[in-house]
Amino acid sequence: MPRQQESATRPARRRSYDQFCATARSLDSVGDRWTLLIVRELLAGPRRYTDLHADLPGVSTDVLASRLKDMEQGGLATRRRLPPPAAASVYELTERGRGLLPVLAALAEWGAPALTERRPTDAVRAHWFALLLLRALDGLTHAGVVEVQLDEGEFHVRAGGATAGGTGISTAGTAGTAVYGDGPAAHADARIALDVEVCLALGRGELTLAEAVKDGRIEVSGDGPLVAELRGE
Repeated sequence: MPRQQESATRPARRRSYDQFCATARSLDSVGDRWTLLIVRELLAGPRRYTDLHADLPGVSTDVLASRLKDMEQGGLATRRRLPPPAAASVYELTERGRGLLPVLAALAEWGAPALTERRPTDAVRAHWFALLLLRALDGLTHAGVVEVQLDEGEFHVRAGGATAGGTGISTAGTAGTAVYGDGPAAHADARIALDVEVCLALGRGELTLAEAVKDGRIEVSGDGPLVAELRGE
């Protein structure tokens, strides 16, 4: 076979650090630019390609398609066809992909101090703050869906229900359901309203959820045990 034809038909070898190290192997799978941000979007549940592209401003269509293909091959995501009348393909995380939730939450917490001022070129989506709130809501006894209202928009998170064997963050990522989503919830067990500065303060550990509610910096509405716990009752 001519060399040129051979190179055209041979599958491209994925880049690897070629190190027998768990961290290196992890980066082989998720270390490429955009991959973890795609995971961030898919933690909100199944997404169409066009929706992913819309919520990942700055990514090219070629790069997005390439990363999604890599994630499918690496067992992080799958693609399936929705039944009629939707008749659209969506991408969703596998159980292994959902296992990256604690990784994303830790990165969000680590990066929160860098969000001191929004630059003119910075895009923003309300649900990008969900990871910071998951940390703040982790440890609640009562599980449920919390609808969150920011000036930038609305999103919802599935939080609480921590047990001695794990936290809300670690268990939510493997439950097969979305841990957060864009927009209002179909059914919310509690609703909270706050601003981005409070959200960032929670993420930086400068403020606790109880302190923010007590000081009136978070407004809680609704009925039920989750609402009562959020209010400190």
